[in-house]
Amino acid sequence: MNTPQISNQLLSSKTWTEEETSNVQKVAKFMQLLMNEHKFDLVLSEFNNNQYTQHNRNIPDGFENLVMYVKNFSKQFPEYSYDVKRVFADGNFVIFHSHVTTKEKHRGNDKKGLNIIDTWELVDGKIVKHWDAIQPLDFFMRFYIWLTGGNIKNNNGVF
Repeated sequence: MNTPQISNQLLSSKTWTEEETSNVQKVAKFMQLLMNEHKFDLVLSEFNNNQYTQHNRNIPDGFENLVMYVKNFSKQFPEYSYDVKRVFADGNFVIFHSHVTTKEKHRGNDKKGLNIIDTWELVDGKIVKHWDAIQPLDFFMRFYIWLTGGNIKNNNGVF
């Protein structure tokens, strides 16, 4: 599977506290297992908790629903990759600015795929909330988002 592309130069220049560093490490491991390695059972056994609130309106609350969403996406696009471009941490919040592509040949091409900003909130070391902002970069992804983006599966709001 694909590995995330995170280098030290992409990390925010702010000096992180021990808690922020720990939070970034947890989210990086979570996203690597979920998005690139597709180790869905491990994600559920290691990160699942009954506090998880999803603010992406297309995904119901709960880690099980998030895993199912990514499972279905990975069946539809088996070559997709999630590459982290920047990482920010601020207290209980971790933000990844990432590039998702659906074909191996498009990886690294900033005219293809999706520009995504994922924000997580952690409480007591557990991922409890997720927000995202997604920008399709090409016609295919704009069309895909248009087709799939209308099904509201939670009432949490985007903020």
